Amino acid sequence: MSTDQPQIKDPTAEGSGTSPAAPQAPVVVEQPQALLPPPPETQPLTAPNPGPPPPKDRRILRAVLRWTAAVVVLATVGAGTAYGITRMERTDVPGLATESDGRWAYPELTKPPLPSGSPEPFTGTNKAAAHYADLRALLLPSPEGATEDEALRGSDGWLPTEDFLAEYARDERDEYRQELTDNGLRHIAARGWTTDDGTHTRVYLLHFDTAAVVDGLYTSDLTSPSNPGHMLRDTEAIAFDDDFPGSAQVDDVPHSVYVENKPYGAEQVRQAYLSAGDVLGVVIQSRKGAAKAVPFQQTVILQSQLLG
Repeated sequence: MSTDQPQIKDPTAEGSGTSPAAPQAPVVVEQPQALLPPPPETQPLTAPNPGPPPPKDRRILRAVLRWTAAVVVLATVGAGTAYGITRMERTDVPGLATESDGRWAYPELTKPPLPSGSPEPFTGTNKAAAHYADLRALLLPSPEGATEDEALRGSDGWLPTEDFLAEYARDERDEYRQELTDNGLRHIAARGWTTDDGTHTRVYLLHFDTAAVVDGLYTSDLTSPSNPGHMLRDTEAIAFDDDFPGSAQVDDVPHSVYVENKPYGAEQVRQAYLSAGDVLGVVIQSRKGAAKAVPFQQTVILQSQLLG
């Protein structure tokens, strides 16, 4: 079995802007043969010295050579620039960088290795849609410049259920805890971070025994077309996010996304549930004033791809 793991590309960074021009071959301008003297060994020893050309002719010769060299240099530089742009990521090209639209710079994402002989979760041979890779390695890493939330690491990378339930309103926790227990929750992996603009992100991956259990929780208990099944703490009006792009759906990993509507308190909250085989993903972002849509969408899509 091959040990190469597929790399994850940020889909929000592709397909924007115009396509760069294809590289052009350097233009080579040949010197006119009449301007080149014959090789020294072929020159007759008795040939009379014709003397230097008239000053006007010499100036013309130098001008031709200068322009020839300029054309070659410009053609080579132009071809090299075009080739460089086609080989660079969009974020590497000045003027095409994505910082201005709010996307975060994540490190290159690579799926973790699988135990020998274990299939990917959604291949034909994996009827249970089980994730055999270490769940902690399937967590989306924090973007560049973010501050890690050490408290979410838990013990050995596994978070206590009570810490996860603390995200929800107090009057929701007992019922939700019982649902998780009744459905055989095995463990929770979590990661969180805060970016420079104050956005606080939390990602939770809840592992169950079967994909059927996760599908039941996702469709019956946690999501609906109007609002989530359990309210987050300090929220009152969370509704389905109609502005989330439909084209952002990742194969085999359906999601339901919600956003807190006005009037909200000091922070706005965004939330997503991901159904990925035997793993239930929960993404929560909050920010003072307003939680931006673009980094939330980016985080949901990339985490879905890692689980897919």
